[in-house]
Amino acid sequence: MFVNSAKEVLVECAKDNISISDYTIREEMEKSEQSYETIIEKMKKNLEVMREAVDYGTNNNVKSISGLIGGDGLKLNKYAENGETLTGKFIVKAMARAIACSEVNAAMGKIVAAPTAGSCGILPAVIITAGEKLNKTDDELIKALFTASGVGIVIAKNATLSGAEGGCQAECGSAAAMGAAAVVEMMGGTPEMAFDAAAIVIKNVLGLVCDPIAGLVEVPCAKRNVSGAVNALTTADMVMAGVKSIIPFDDCVAAMYRVGKQLPCELRETAMGGLAITKTGENLRKKLEHK
Repeated sequence: MFVNSAKEVLVECAKDNISISDYTIREEMEKSEQSYETIIEKMKKNLEVMREAVDYGTNNNVKSISGLIGGDGLKLNKYAENGETLTGKFIVKAMARAIACSEVNAAMGKIVAAPTAGSCGILPAVIITAGEKLNKTDDELIKALFTASGVGIVIAKNATLSGAEGGCQAECGSAAAMGAAAVVEMMGGTPEMAFDAAAIVIKNVLGLVCDPIAGLVEVPCAKRNVSGAVNALTTADMVMAGVKSIIPFDDCVAAMYRVGKQLPCELRETAMGGLAITKTGENLRKKLEHK
């Protein structure tokens, strides 16, 4: 059975001298009673869906069903290719993929809800873009997804991945934490370093509310996927430089859960607070109601 905390994961990894991805795969094999090859093949399909979503969204003018969002993935992808960006092609490419996948989701396309549909753009953007930069194979990207999964399991066991329960910190925050840990492992970091990265990401978004316009997972959700992807990638570099998290991952998750519970219901996916009830937010809601 998968252990209940990052501290326990680290003990298991140290005991057998394995990575977070190795531990996660081992536990999945035991739980599902399936072979290593079967487990890997299933995750490979997730990677394929992720890649198809980001490729489609960055190369097509995707529009959401409501019309609230669309086309930004294509714009950012073109911007990344023109060589005149401030933050560089790597970061802008990740931004493009994050928002593109969110647009595909809002257009009722096929995505991987990892860990949720509202945060679906973060992991694909982070892992695929980092994989390109680091010249990783698909097999290595698949292992990275298992690293992300292991971190997500710990969060789910101790807090929540739901915006309705814990705010956007629990959705985009968790996705970014999972992505940061995965990239650190891809870069040769230790399990301790991976959890440090995940902890720092959560600290950076603690208290982030969930306030979707008209109750749709579009605005501001799509752009928060962009922010989450950048948070994950920059934090991975921070940790690889030797920066550590003063507050351990398990404590960060506990704090996130408490903060989520303290958020009023208006700020937990009900569209009754935050941006959703601004003048523009209300006007957009009324406009959609009369479509």
